[in-house]
Amino acid sequence: MAKQSLLIVDDKKDMLSLLKRVIAPKLDCEIDLAASAYEAIDLVKKRGHDVVLTDIKMPDLDGISLMKEIIAFDPTISVIIMTGYATIEGAVQALKEGALDFFQKPFDNDMVIHSVKKGFERTSLLRENRRLQEQLQGSKENYGFVGQSSKLKKILELISRVADADVTVLIRGESGTGKELAARALHEMSRRRNRKMITVNCPALPEHILESELFGYVKGAFTGATSNKEGLFLAANGSTILLDEIADIPLSIQTKLLRVLQEKEIRPLGSTKSINVDVRVIASTNQNLEEKIEKGTFREDLFYRLNVVSIHMPSLREIAEDIPLLAQHFLEKYSKEYGKEGLEFSPESIRCLLQREWKGNVRELENAIKRAVLLAQGDTIWPTDIPKENGGSETHQGIVMPCVSHLPYKQAKEEILNFFSTAYFTNLLKKTNGNVTLAAKKCGLERQSLQRLLRKYKIDSSSFRNLN
Repeated sequence: MAKQSLLIVDDKKDMLSLLKRVIAPKLDCEIDLAASAYEAIDLVKKRGHDVVLTDIKMPDLDGISLMKEIIAFDPTISVIIMTGYATIEGAVQALKEGALDFFQKPFDNDMVIHSVKKGFERTSLLRENRRLQEQLQGSKENYGFVGQSSKLKKILELISRVADADVTVLIRGESGTGKELAARALHEMSRRRNRKMITVNCPALPEHILESELFGYVKGAFTGATSNKEGLFLAANGSTILLDEIADIPLSIQTKLLRVLQEKEIRPLGSTKSINVDVRVIASTNQNLEEKIEKGTFREDLFYRLNVVSIHMPSLREIAEDIPLLAQHFLEKYSKEYGKEGLEFSPESIRCLLQREWKGNVRELENAIKRAVLLAQGDTIWPTDIPKENGGSETHQGIVMPCVSHLPYKQAKEEILNFFSTAYFTNLLKKTNGNVTLAAKKCGLERQSLQRLLRKYKIDSSSFRNLN
């Protein structure tokens, strides 16, 4: 992984040397120096630095103008302005124009280090969000699928190969893995896409209703049948029918369904005549059909008719590398829906999402992001905005701790401490509206001690002001 890079710009060479001596021992980054604004512009365009620390008064181009040039080239670069002629008006102007920070010479060394650290973190977050957005744009043609994992790509390849073959397909996988999405992709890629796909939620209908819904009935077939009714198979004629959670249909209907697959015809309830249908059948299940066959609750011959092509939808733990991209997708979706555009994940939130066990798979992740968008205050989603999972996590003061049992003791201890401290101080500053003095009083620390901890965990108290 490439080191983060800093560009320091000042027309005084002794200042350049001083800043490099101050920063280099404290931050593991590459440092470039520029003695003029125009030299800085050339260097930025060649290297695309993460942070630019620039003086405001220079003979060729002032720092504000330089900042505008840099932001126009790459808005993810964080620019910090320094000056020997500080005024409140100058600071306000610099911050309004897009500066991350503004401070006066002579400067406090720790303040400079903290400001550059904050710049690296901001740029990293912005570039990660930009990368995710670019990947999302590239995923828009994938029929609703979001992700770049090899398993997901193989599924899309398989779907594209069998979509127009008209064979029956059995889609298997845990709840929340996107089985219906795969069925819709099969339909949308097929020659039947111009007609609506019919979806049947098999467990939702009692046996006597399911049969009439699937195959229809004729007038007088039973009490209350006052007219003929067209079944869903006939409604899907020339299209596709998805039998969702097919493992739950009763044996009597399994027998009739087998006839449809074998003979390509249906017989409505109460009718003596069969009707030919041209329907592509897709079935899905989250159950073990082989076990049901052994128990005698699912027909083996029907299983083989359905299982001409089998698609296994992976659980989220199998495609964990897709979690940031999926999370970004749901963040954009619900931010737009709830009028909260501009929301971003903090790095701690992404780490939290990656560490969590998603028993409900993509559906659970989507619901968690939806809730986080609703609860988020300000422009950033923090770990405390993400709802805790049901079971498996230890909590302290309402904070969900990540699972670290797979890590070595020292690493696990450090991970828990970092996560807890970040979440604790984030919650604290939310409650005090960014007031550090009040926060210190509430948590029993000296104000300076709390400020040191906030710097250590890269938490900016100003971002919590005016959230309520």
